[in-house]
Amino acid sequence: MPTVTINNKQYEFNPGETIIDVAERNGIHIPHYCWHPRLSVSGNCRMCLVDVEKIPKLVIACSTLCMEGMVVHVDSEKAVAGREHVMEFLLINHPLDCPICDEAGECKLQDYAYHHGTGESRFTEEKNLKSKRVKLGPYVMFDAERCISCARCISFSKEIAQQDQLTFVQRGDRVTIETFPGKEFDNPYSLNVVDICPVGALTNIDFRFKARVWDMSATSSICPGCARGCNIDIWVRNNEILRLTPRFNEDVNDYWMCDNGRINSFKHVNAETRIDMPKIRKSGELTTGGWDEAISKTVSELKRVKPSEIAVLGSAFATVEDNYALAKFTKNILHTKNIDLVEHFIPGDEDEILIREDKTPNTLGAKLAGVVPQKNGLNFSQIVDGIKNKSIRCLIAMEEDFVSLSSDFVTLTENLDLFIVFAANHNESTKYAHVVFPAATFAEKNGIFVNFQGQVQRIKPAVMTVDMDRSLDGMSLSRLDKFGTEFDRWGKSKKINSISSWKIITKLANAFGVKFNFETSEDVLIELAEVNKDFKELDYEKIGSAGVKLKSYKKVEERISV
Repeated sequence: MPTVTINNKQYEFNPGETIIDVAERNGIHIPHYCWHPRLSVSGNCRMCLVDVEKIPKLVIACSTLCMEGMVVHVDSEKAVAGREHVMEFLLINHPLDCPICDEAGECKLQDYAYHHGTGESRFTEEKNLKSKRVKLGPYVMFDAERCISCARCISFSKEIAQQDQLTFVQRGDRVTIETFPGKEFDNPYSLNVVDICPVGALTNIDFRFKARVWDMSATSSICPGCARGCNIDIWVRNNEILRLTPRFNEDVNDYWMCDNGRINSFKHVNAETRIDMPKIRKSGELTTGGWDEAISKTVSELKRVKPSEIAVLGSAFATVEDNYALAKFTKNILHTKNIDLVEHFIPGDEDEILIREDKTPNTLGAKLAGVVPQKNGLNFSQIVDGIKNKSIRCLIAMEEDFVSLSSDFVTLTENLDLFIVFAANHNESTKYAHVVFPAATFAEKNGIFVNFQGQVQRIKPAVMTVDMDRSLDGMSLSRLDKFGTEFDRWGKSKKINSISSWKIITKLANAFGVKFNFETSEDVLIELAEVNKDFKELDYEKIGSAGVKLKSYKKVEERISV
């Protein structure tokens, strides 16, 4: 293969690759603003100037193709001086509003001004003033004074989101960005431009002015918004989620995520509707009770019902571990075959980028964990019919709002002698439940999801609950790190008294006199891996931060669809 020399070291390159492509692949950082590995080359910012031997002028690394024998100097005196001049030019009209800018701490202009600037400006004239606080769409705010005209947002809108909604207008130092006449920047992926904007010109209206980046903890996790399972970072301050941002995973979501997942998939975690303690219905009213009382009440009532009269609903919103524990409990303790999963598909609400019709993160994982009708058992529609004709007297719904699935289901609850609900928030089902257990959300527990492509991926707790606070109290930082989380410890944060569904099920099993030897969610996964060939030899370490694909995915897909 042909080679190019960068900073006195030879590297192989493929025909058509640019200097910055080869440099980035080999860990050599060349400063840049407009270049992005998934966008076309615009060559606007000129920040990636490098010194190439036998070429008299500096060249931009983003658009200069590598050639056999080319010798490139990234940090030569000439290249450094060139970048200093570019930085001085970019800062001429840039406002000095870093103290109030949401991008502070994540701003390439700040970073490069420090590393590649001279520290002072020779510009003494009045700065050019432009529009501020321009609402481009429902989620994105634009500050024209901060914009350095890199064109990343324009390229993203046209090339990735596939909706050409933004353009440059005016020329010279008057140039700015606008939507096309009569259009709004409202594509389903608009907030990705906030991530790729190298300065503070584009900001997230939902997150705007809520916190500084250094005031938050970031925990890697998975978006629960659909079956894609986009890799994300959960940003938390004072034990409250303030934003989600996409985390790079080339096999799943690349650099992106949709606006719906980013804005709407976490609001329930912080909502006032959170259930903070178990609830028990007494004299027709749902009252707060203790864990022991709720467990005792549930077990005593379940013992009065025949196995054939019990039905169980797992959840594609819950983890594989939660669903496996439920399936084991259903089979070994309740001895009922009536277990199934509700699928949440919105036909037509899908595209070729990321969004899927399946609006749950773990449909495939829940099925593989055993939440499917057993031989001669009832499926979901048959369970509904059984409740109607009163052959099903008890329903257990784990993280599934059964009543909200149909307007007819409210009257069905009148036929149930026992309705047990695991839920994170008050919903239609909790209004009619006899016992409600507060279940942890995706942001409060360890576990795995399996996306529609068979990719096994980890979620990790970003928000601390009372249960975690007790179990982790006094734990060393190294052991905390093993749990894969960075807990936000600012002040006396409010903590929800909820626990993972697998742990609730373990408490119920133990109250039945059957020992479930699960201390952590990984204990559940290890047992699952021993008894289920689909998860054979899997553990959290092997899954890692990027996830792994099920080796038997194609066979699994065929088996599950039958």
